Amino acid sequence: MATKVMPLYQEKHVTQISNDYRSIHSKHVVKEHTSRKSNFKSVNQVQAKATEAMAEPAYTIPVFRQRNADEVDEYQRVSSHVGKGLAAIQQELHRMRVATKTQVENIAIKNEVKLMMTKTVELCEEAHKLPDFLVPLRPHTVWEKTPVKLFCTVQGHPRPFVKWYKGGVLVDPLSAPGKYKIESKYGVHSLIISRCVVSDTAEYNAVATNHHGSATSKATVTVKRPGGGAVENSQLSDQVPHLTVIHPSKLDITLMDMFGVTFGVEGGSVSLVCTMVVVPDLPNLPPLAEWYRDDKLLKSGKLAEMKIGGGVASLTLPHLAKDDEGLYTLRMWTKDGTAEHSAYLFVRDAAPSVAGVPGAPMSVKAFDISMDYVLVAWKPPNTTSEPAITGYFVDKCEAGSDSWVQCNDAPVKICKYPVHGLSVGHVYHFRVRAVNSAGISRPSRKSDKVTALDPAESDRLQVIKLDGKHEVVIKADDLEGVPSAPGQVVATRNTKSSVFVQWDPPKHPNKLMGFYIDACIVGSKQWAPCNHKPYKHTRFVVHGLIPGETYVFRVQAVNVYGLSDESQESTPITVEPALTTPGPPFGITMLNCDGSSMTLAWKSPKHTGGSKINAYYLDKRNADTLAWKEVNASATKERIYTVENLTAGIFYEFKIQAGNLAGVGIPSAPSSPLKCEAWTMAEPGPPYDLSFSEVRGDSLVILWKASVYTGASAVTGYFVDRAKKGSSDFVTLNEEAVSHRYLQVTGLEEGELYVFKVRAVNAEGIGKSSQPSEPVCAKALPGTKEICCSVDEDTGDIFLSFDACEISETSKFVWSKNYKVIGDSTKVSIATDGRRSKLTFKSPNKEDLGSYSVVVTDTDGVSASHTLSEEALNSMLELSYAIRHPIVPLKHGLNYEILEKGHVRFWLQALKLSPAVSYRFIVNDKEVTSSESQKISHDVASGVIQMTVDHFTKANEGTYTVQIHDGKAKNQTSLVLVGDVFKSALKEAEFQRKEHIRKQGPNFGEYLSFYVEEDCTVMLVCKVANVKKETAFHWFKDDEEIVLDVAPNVMSGSCALPIPMFSRKDQGIYKATLSDDRGKDASLFDISGQVFDAIINAIAHIAGSSASDLVLQCTPEGIRLQCYMKYYTEEIKASWFHRESKIASSEKMRIGGTAEMAWMQICDPTDKEKGQYSIEILDSTTSHTRSFDLSGQAYTDAFEEYQRLKAAAFAEKNRGRVVGGLPDVVTIMEKKTLSLTCTVWGDPTPEVTWFKNEQEVASSEHTKIAFEAGKFSSLTINAVTSEDSGKYSINVRNKYGGEFVEITVSVYKQGEDIPEPKLGQMSRGGAAPVAAKSPAPPPKTPTPTPPPSVKSPTPAASIKSPTPTPKSPTPPRSVKSPTPPRAMKSPTPPRK
Repeated sequence: MATKVMPLYQEKHVTQISNDYRSIHSKHVVKEHTSRKSNFKSVNQVQAKATEAMAEPAYTIPVFRQRNADEVDEYQRVSSHVGKGLAAIQQELHRMRVATKTQVENIAIKNEVKLMMTKTVELCEEAHKLPDFLVPLRPHTVWEKTPVKLFCTVQGHPRPFVKWYKGGVLVDPLSAPGKYKIESKYGVHSLIISRCVVSDTAEYNAVATNHHGSATSKATVTVKRPGGGAVENSQLSDQVPHLTVIHPSKLDITLMDMFGVTFGVEGGSVSLVCTMVVVPDLPNLPPLAEWYRDDKLLKSGKLAEMKIGGGVASLTLPHLAKDDEGLYTLRMWTKDGTAEHSAYLFVRDAAPSVAGVPGAPMSVKAFDISMDYVLVAWKPPNTTSEPAITGYFVDKCEAGSDSWVQCNDAPVKICKYPVHGLSVGHVYHFRVRAVNSAGISRPSRKSDKVTALDPAESDRLQVIKLDGKHEVVIKADDLEGVPSAPGQVVATRNTKSSVFVQWDPPKHPNKLMGFYIDACIVGSKQWAPCNHKPYKHTRFVVHGLIPGETYVFRVQAVNVYGLSDESQESTPITVEPALTTPGPPFGITMLNCDGSSMTLAWKSPKHTGGSKINAYYLDKRNADTLAWKEVNASATKERIYTVENLTAGIFYEFKIQAGNLAGVGIPSAPSSPLKCEAWTMAEPGPPYDLSFSEVRGDSLVILWKASVYTGASAVTGYFVDRAKKGSSDFVTLNEEAVSHRYLQVTGLEEGELYVFKVRAVNAEGIGKSSQPSEPVCAKALPGTKEICCSVDEDTGDIFLSFDACEISETSKFVWSKNYKVIGDSTKVSIATDGRRSKLTFKSPNKEDLGSYSVVVTDTDGVSASHTLSEEALNSMLELSYAIRHPIVPLKHGLNYEILEKGHVRFWLQALKLSPAVSYRFIVNDKEVTSSESQKISHDVASGVIQMTVDHFTKANEGTYTVQIHDGKAKNQTSLVLVGDVFKSALKEAEFQRKEHIRKQGPNFGEYLSFYVEEDCTVMLVCKVANVKKETAFHWFKDDEEIVLDVAPNVMSGSCALPIPMFSRKDQGIYKATLSDDRGKDASLFDISGQVFDAIINAIAHIAGSSASDLVLQCTPEGIRLQCYMKYYTEEIKASWFHRESKIASSEKMRIGGTAEMAWMQICDPTDKEKGQYSIEILDSTTSHTRSFDLSGQAYTDAFEEYQRLKAAAFAEKNRGRVVGGLPDVVTIMEKKTLSLTCTVWGDPTPEVTWFKNEQEVASSEHTKIAFEAGKFSSLTINAVTSEDSGKYSINVRNKYGGEFVEITVSVYKQGEDIPEPKLGQMSRGGAAPVAAKSPAPPPKTPTPTPPPSVKSPTPAASIKSPTPTPKSPTPPRSVKSPTPPRAMKSPTPPRK
């Protein structure tokens, strides 16, 4: 939009501007009309020809009358004059039409120029030298992160300058470097915004100013994120004349390949695509396409993606739901109004997670929205074989979240539910799930956004209670029930795969939502839904039916309360096309001409009208005339005809009509003019009637008929050429000409369209090509089956059978051998029953070898073939002989097995036995009969014949034979049971007899075995049987009884012996015994050799799987790498490696382990020990490897920690300490002598200091201090008094540290009771202050964790160790040093 401010005194300058612009714009209009004329010229010619052809009047029989000789002469003379002048007249008419059209177009151009000039003068008179926008800004809609350029053209004198504003704020490029760029060249001003963001969405102003005034142009920039709406087309402002914009309604659009009836599955995706021809096809002006579902306009979004351009309009539904089912319409705005195409989309329920659950509800919507309440309503799913729906669950979710919350605790039975507890101003989505006895359905598609606001219809709401519990809010006019059942259902024929169904509406609709239609194949009793979304009308076309099948239909009405009763079933109907007249034939071609007659051939109509075509009628006319003449008064049934009585040298046109039971169809388009001229070429004429059979994804068979015109010699063969549809590059498929009239074509691309041509060959050369075939798609028909070759199990006949995937009432099965139709033959018989046809060979032999094919007429090419080879025929002849000369077929010949009690069972199994079967058992050439010791029986159902010998002894050695007679069939089978085979059977029978006796008392159902638990405990287990409470169970190892803490419980059926921390010491022979008054049993298990290795491997597998990463631990002796696992023993095959070299245990590299871990210690490490270390744990199948890189900073830190620990250990070893001798508490009577003596140690000899109550004690007559031999220190108090009571302590220390020990002394008077020391007085003695470098005592056992000061490169600090980290063995510096045990008496030096 552009506005301007112009002072009145400047209006006189407008005239000059107007004249300049008028000349420029006039040239533009003329140029545009010339371009438009050239673009439409070819299209108009094609449309004109099509219009003339369609406008030709139908043929009517002219009324003939008799003429005399003079009249005939006059008629011929006039005809010759008329014929000569007709061409000149037509040329003159054409010239006049072109001249007239040119004048009309020139006048139209002049008028348009004058009209535009008038508008220009009117607008230009308002402007003078003030700024004026010749090309104003236009709005833009762009994607995020893409640039946009706003530009305008300004004129004025003096030249105006332009400023840019965004939302009223001046745009400053320096405020955001690189964001904005302002340019001005030759009066064109532009603002470029690079990498737009959503915040750039605003109204932009361009303000042009000079000293005469100012003008403003505005435009809106909209920035969208991907996934938003499509970019809208922008148009230039119409305030100032500019280039003409072509509205989509000015385009000429012809829809070509259109989408058909489509079937989708819930949760999947589907695309509806329609191709078109657009004239003119402008890349910047796509046509206007609108998509509708059930007459409701769809908008592009996440659930419906629309694209238009390149001659294709598509609608993609990426997330199908049953809400998407309906009639889809594509509506294009065209020059003549609109072009439309519609087709139905069916959406089936997705495969249920649990069989029998209902489908998802649909059409979830919200009504009666208030601040904290909303009424959710939906449509119920269709149910056929599923259990009835018992209720629904409603879920809610706040917008922007994926967390769904169930709103109702119990299922609600009607299709409405009030949701309470909403937050004011919050936005919600809702969904619904259906419930029946089998489970809960998939959720429905979520509803549109609902914002909790003030109520709108609270006065119309009413609360009711269901079952006395649940409150439901509904509208007052909804208090009704389910609708009544629909009325009469009538089904009629529609197409070969669809039926038109209509019905009477229910008498009581009760707020009807729609209808569900179900279909059932007659006799199956299995109903299938035809639609999955309620359909509002009372007529429906059911698609996707099996051609030729017979169906019945029923209808149910649905409302918010559920489904009505089913209607009565319709009358059975067979799926066949509705009977109509056939379509026009096509492909008229000339096969021969002798100068007075032409032989024509044509192709049958694409649409037969549901009935077999039984007549063709030909019309002809001279190419220079308009009147058609009838060729054949009586119909011809063949698609080839010779037209007689023609005049040589004349061009003729022909058209053909086809007829069936419904009548004669519309005529074909006229053929191209064919000249009646005798063929004299030596080469043959074109073959004709190209057809296809056995079309598959990668192959097909093409057939044709021989050339009518053979040329100078007989036809010797044919060449077949192939090309893809739309291509003119034909490729010859066969290198040598084939003598037969068929060819199997292979190597096709599935789904691709191909065309074919055939050329005949004779001795003179290659003749004319046939007419190109109709395009054929390399794709098999759905449900296509192949020919089955087999042998009849009852009669032994060899046959070929074929089941058609589709059929019609007029279809016939046409069998061929080597693609020659089999007529009445003594070699085969053909029988057809419904969809199956069967070809049976009467006396098959080598003459029957070859390729057999079958074609089902009046279908879309249902056909198949099978090649009968000599090998296959011989195999089937053998089987046929076996059936005609039957034997009793045996699944298993005579065999034997040893039964539980030592009985021996001789048995055989036949594939099939009749109740009339008879048989004999013969042992050593003597027939045996059933008795107490040997029982003979059979079972017809399983085909088993058996004889059981109770007591099998040496006398049973020999040959066993069974002879079987079953009707005409018979058989015999034998078993030789002698020698080593008999001895083995006898031994097994005796063993089983003893086993039976053993199992009469307590016994082991399963003998001892082992398994390893997850904590690596080895468990010896066994199962016991036939036990009672008194049964005793004992464990032994190497004949020494093992007594468990908990006695085994034999009544549990199993007993177990755990062996924790398994190692080599656990090898031995383990035994379990059972005994009671009925007998005893024992089970042995030898754990040694392979069994021991198997146990170790099982432990190694668990330990290796649980192994942690290698952990670095420093010790005073060196650097240690540790691997924690559930259990470790030295028997596990664990190897350590340094730089891929295996490490052997030595003084330098020590290898060991504990029950918790395996370790490897590097003693006195040097730089040579740097590198990658790993441990490999092997079980029987797997290698478990853990690694650690001891180099770089990791080695440096570890080596420093090792040096520190080594020094600390040395200091701890040599520091001053009290070795022993001092008690915790001393109680002494007055006037006695107290002597506190202890042994101290340290290197160098430590200093000793005594304290009383934290004050140093000096040696005196009363208190004497002694330190002898650097080892013994004593404090002697003579004649103690109560004043000597207190806390005494000794501090022993040298340069490496020391120790501080306390003693509590209590003095009591003579005659008093010895006082009990108070708990608070029993001090264990504190350590003296330790120097900063006081070493800690060396650990006695290896510790699992390195000190905190060592940094291990692995595992990373952020990764948790698989095993817990034990505490460091080195105490912190603030911990008191340990004191010697107080159980030792204080040593007293000998008295002198």
